[in-house]
Amino acid sequence: KCYGAMFSNCTSLVNAPELPATTLAEYCYGSMFYDCEKLTEAPELPAITMAKYCYYEMFVGCEKLTDAPALPATTLAQGCYEDMFRDCSSLVTAPELPATTLAQDCYDSMFSGCKKLTDAPALPATTLAPYCYAYMFQNCTSLVNAPALPATTLAEKCYDHMFSYCSSLVTAPALPATTLADNCYRRMFENCKSLVNAPALPATTLADNCYFSMFYNCRSLVNAPELPATTLVDNCYGQMFRSCSSLETAPAL
Repeated sequence: KCYGAMFSNCTSLVNAPELPATTLAEYCYGSMFYDCEKLTEAPELPAITMAKYCYYEMFVGCEKLTDAPALPATTLAQGCYEDMFRDCSSLVTAPELPATTLAQDCYDSMFSGCKKLTDAPALPATTLAPYCYAYMFQNCTSLVNAPALPATTLAEKCYDHMFSYCSSLVTAPALPATTLADNCYRRMFENCKSLVNAPALPATTLADNCYFSMFYNCRSLVNAPELPATTLVDNCYGQMFRSCSSLETAPAL
């Protein structure tokens, strides 16, 4: 935790120091600029070798930050980007995220509350990790298009709340996975009030809570996907379409 919370709540700080390290340590930059509400530019972050929670909460609440630094790492560590830009309410552009090997919690809540973010970065990974994308874009109220999600094998809570409260989201990504995991799609699109059509859900074998509240309060949703599974599990469809007030036809069960 060498720089942990070093400038936290320095509400007049405008410029950050250079951070030239290329090899990081656990929690090294954790909460470093937390609530530096006048910080306008982030330092370059050249490291390609991550450590657990290395950038955890690094820029939370940096309300003036409009651009994120490049993040070149292709192999991640547990929690490495968790909450990194949470509540950066002026952030317009997200960095590219080239990693194809993920880790638990790696992108958890990374852009949560970034209300000016209009485009999400590509997410090319096909093998997921627990909680990897959980809450990633929650409350990104300007986000219109979601990134492609090509994974066919999921992990526990991998997409939990991923786009919840994205009130401008009009199109959901294709969800081709046929092997599910506990809570994998839990509340994924909750309160996406502009979402009209749901993606196909081809899985025939379910997992506990897999679709729980997936489309809860999607008030513009007109079409529900087919649900081909014949063997059910605990709470698999619980509250899936609750408060979808425009839904006219229910899927066959």
